[in-house]
Amino acid sequence: MTIEVNAPGGSDVSDIGEVRLRWSWMLLGAAGLLVAVVLGVSVGPTSISPIGVLIELFDRLTWFDLDSGLTPAEASIAWELRFPRVVLGMLVGSVLALSGGAYQGVFRNPLADPYLLGVAAGAGLGATFMIVNEIGDGRGFFDPVPLAAFGGAMLAVAASYTIGVLGDRTRSPTSLILAG
Repeated sequence: MTIEVNAPGGSDVSDIGEVRLRWSWMLLGAAGLLVAVVLGVSVGPTSISPIGVLIELFDRLTWFDLDSGLTPAEASIAWELRFPRVVLGMLVGSVLALSGGAYQGVFRNPLADPYLLGVAAGAGLGATFMIVNEIGDGRGFFDPVPLAAFGGAMLAVAASYTIGVLGDRTRSPTSLILAG
């Protein structure tokens, strides 16, 4: 698989370079993910055999009928407690990676982070406001602290965008960075 990178303004690819994503790297990444999943499920207060977890994973997710050797209690711990947490961790990590890549792509800067537009500061301000006024304590099923953090982050982005647009009619990334 070859991914070509073109520069803005129609310059030649040879000026920028070519990124090659080799299958060996993709297989290595998939193997690393599998090892992380197996370790994430097998390590905990109740130790479960990593080989048993791997066999149980293939037994449940494929058409093979394998005996993992796990007791019903261990299989229940693996599938009802640990696998959902591992899958949620993978989903959260992938969303964070995609949003970080989008941030870096928009600003054309590999060092772009959530502090660039004040997102992290706005989220911290919203959460701090709720905690200081004793509206939420950060615990419980429905807590207003995360919602306030999200609202503060959105307000910070809206303020940065508004200030950036007012200062520069072309809406360049530079004006957004300076507004943030």
